[in-house]
Amino acid sequence: MDALYLLIPIALGVMVVVVIAFIYTVKSGQYDDLEGPAHRILMDDDDPRIPGNQKPLVAEEKESQRD
Repeated sequence: MDALYLLIPIALGVMVVVVIAFIYTVKSGQYDDLEGPAHRILMDDDDPRIPGNQKPLVAEEKESQRD
């Protein structure tokens, strides 16, 4: 019985911390976009048609483009 006098306040304290952490994550927008990361993995970022994804040309490719 004496253990309950210690465990109940500890359990209530942990519960309060978890509820505060959950409210903080909801207010900071962590659960706003649940589908974005799932779609982002399907996008092909190494497509040469995407600006900024050009690979540097090696010497052989530079010479073949000059001809």
